[in-house]
Amino acid sequence: MQRLKIGISACFMHADPTRALFTGKTLQYVEQSIAHWVMSTGALAVMIPSPTGATQRGDVTLDHYAQWLDGLVLHGGADVSPLTYGEQPLQDKWSGDKIRDEYEIALVTAFERAGKPVFGVCRGLQLLNVAYGGTLYQDIPTQLPQALPHRDAAVYDNNFHHVDIKPGTRLAQLYPQLRRAKVNSIHHQAVKDLAPGFDVEAVSDHDGIVEAIRRSDTARPFMAAVQWHPEFHRAGTDTIDDAALLQDFLAAASAAQHHKPTTP
Repeated sequence: MQRLKIGISACFMHADPTRALFTGKTLQYVEQSIAHWVMSTGALAVMIPSPTGATQRGDVTLDHYAQWLDGLVLHGGADVSPLTYGEQPLQDKWSGDKIRDEYEIALVTAFERAGKPVFGVCRGLQLLNVAYGGTLYQDIPTQLPQALPHRDAAVYDNNFHHVDIKPGTRLAQLYPQLRRAKVNSIHHQAVKDLAPGFDVEAVSDHDGIVEAIRRSDTARPFMAAVQWHPEFHRAGTDTIDDAALLQDFLAAASAAQHHKPTTP
């Protein structure tokens, strides 16, 4: 069996004429922990650069990547722009990255066409929800003032809370002995209106904020996501063991190896 090839969506650092390094150039990158998490069971991690932009050359499309790769991980980063789900930013600092939104929605669409699985992490969950018709809270402290602090910049990935896993879900099947789990929390946006065709699999135990979702229709390509960062969890701690999440996604990717779409 060939090693699985898993695509990871790119983060964007947009052109900045005041930046000393790569002055005026757009940078695309992945945070290394997400790549290491994907590679932890032997899969190959591949960043998928956006083929569009001011310096675009050649005829490579996202469909080419979707056909070549076995699955897609959408990882964390900048806010999803409220414009992407039909709202105006409540504050300028919550304007998000609409360019990245458009790239990732096109990427998800390409993997959907190719019949390949998609797994979302943090922003990735929010992006999937918006891509399929859902909306977001732009800022939890502003719009849900009674909620837990879901992001603390001072401690970053050492901010934790518990989530309740909903019985009868696939997530509950993956963790049959676990109904409440400790996770990290590094987000200030959250699902407001759930996208049609998705189910909630876990919620924050204190305030009910959505923490995991999954596509309802198992006949369509696998799509699931969590609001926490599994790549930041450390072995030997009391946080949830995210190996089952990764194995579930990679099992879907393994099945996708046998899918033979037509060449675009």
